[in-house]
Amino acid sequence: MSNIKKLMMASAGGPEGAWDLSYAYYDPPEGLTWNLSTAVYASKSLSVAARETNPYGISFKPDGTKLYVLGTAGDDVNEYNLSTAWDVSTASYLQVFSIAAQETIPTGLFFKPDGLKMYVIGQSGTDVNEYDLSSAWNVSTASYLQNFSVSAQETQPYGISFKSDGTKMYILGTSGVDVNEYDLSSAWDVSTASYLQNFSVSAQELNPLGLFFKPDGTKMYVSGAVGGDVNEYDLSTPWDVSSASYLQNFSVVAQDQNNPGLFFKPDGTAFYYVGNTNDTVYQYTLGGFSVAAQETSSTGIVFKPDGTKMYVTGTVGDDVNEYDLSTAWDLSSASYLQNFSVASQETAPRGMSFKPDGTKMYVVGSTADSVLEYDLSSAWDVSTASYLQGFSVSAQDTVPMGLFFRGDGLKMYVLGGTGLDVNEYDLSSAWNVSTASFVQNFSISAQESSPQDLFFKSDGTKMYITGQSGDDVNEYNLSTAWDVSTAVYSQAFSLLNQDINPTGFFFKGDGTQMFVGFNSELILSYTLGVQP
Repeated sequence: MSNIKKLMMASAGGPEGAWDLSYAYYDPPEGLTWNLSTAVYASKSLSVAARETNPYGISFKPDGTKLYVLGTAGDDVNEYNLSTAWDVSTASYLQVFSIAAQETIPTGLFFKPDGLKMYVIGQSGTDVNEYDLSSAWNVSTASYLQNFSVSAQETQPYGISFKSDGTKMYILGTSGVDVNEYDLSSAWDVSTASYLQNFSVSAQELNPLGLFFKPDGTKMYVSGAVGGDVNEYDLSTPWDVSSASYLQNFSVVAQDQNNPGLFFKPDGTAFYYVGNTNDTVYQYTLGGFSVAAQETSSTGIVFKPDGTKMYVTGTVGDDVNEYDLSTAWDLSSASYLQNFSVASQETAPRGMSFKPDGTKMYVVGSTADSVLEYDLSSAWDVSTASYLQGFSVSAQDTVPMGLFFRGDGLKMYVLGGTGLDVNEYDLSSAWNVSTASFVQNFSISAQESSPQDLFFKSDGTKMYITGQSGDDVNEYNLSTAWDVSTAVYSQAFSLLNQDINPTGFFFKGDGTQMFVGFNSELILSYTLGVQP
């Protein structure tokens, strides 16, 4: 049995959930979460203007099924239900709780992790107001308990946060332009708070409004209206603001300059802020690997079979960019190495593929309408590529988008952007595109009107299509392996909770990991399998 057949058979199965999009979930490497350099606007938002025209604070239930918005127009906390966890576009208003009896300029909001306590800071009282909730996360059951004045440290408080165990409290304000740290001798009891120290953020933001801490206390985030951004700080000693050092920022000006409320998803894969210019909550994704420094219109993605190299092509550079991964399949370990121009043959490259041993590379594009074959004198080293020949697919489609080869090189598949179909070809000589002949096609128009890329399960019994009309990955079952005429649509996996406009995508050989590129020039990693 050939090595290719052994490889195909060994990778055909996989653990539970492999190759099954119903088991897919967003799962970026830890090295890319909580990292503002990986942030991108997810094109998701929620207008809260019907309930609050001057929002200042936001918070979420830890499972992402509830959102809370605080504002100075209503002097209240508004509670929303999210039908899809962490997706603010699915929020619907539920109820409200007034805090006007305690504070008429409320600016910051925080909930105890179990939802049985709520804290509101404001500027009319310059204090922290503590509330008990008899029913967790239900603001209608809130009752005022006590307060704690912060006026000795801050006369214009905005942001509020607590250490995960409730033994520390943090207040952000614009009079001191700093974060003030307090110790609580009795956890979650603000009456036991005592001032400890502060940390100035004036070098980054002169009008700080929003404050958030990573759950382990090793990172702090501050948003503000002067920079119109979110600033990220590392804390060398967890929860000790005196150990904070500025790292980087991320601009949110394109959505709203004034961003007082700030909240991160507990796993660091998303953050949210409320802007009081547009009275809107905005959602951002974290955890992707950006290729923007090399390509601002990426299209195709391919990995070396062992996951130690990644290749990205695009229509701006008209080239193939090569990256090394020091840890296999881990995007956080990727580093750019070199590129190879295909502009002499194709000025709009869309899809690409490699022979499994890395000695041949194939590119398809919408200018030449051809599959282009290159020889690599040094396997997997694109700098050694040389053009050999091409095969026109224009008789089947004039806007070819995606490209895939069967593992033995005897079948080739081209995704058509005009015909909205998958075109199947036989190659009489393996890996030699000049010997290709058209066999048949399969329409995917019922699922996708703007297809971008295609992929097959290693045993040919499943086919996948990604596209921008649905912003999803579509899965098809093939009753006869590698025969597209036997394909039947099975299901789709939405990418909308992370980003829009997907382009290229790729599966790890055992079907347990999927990588998707987007027009934002981020590549995101998804896991397929039973969630831990």
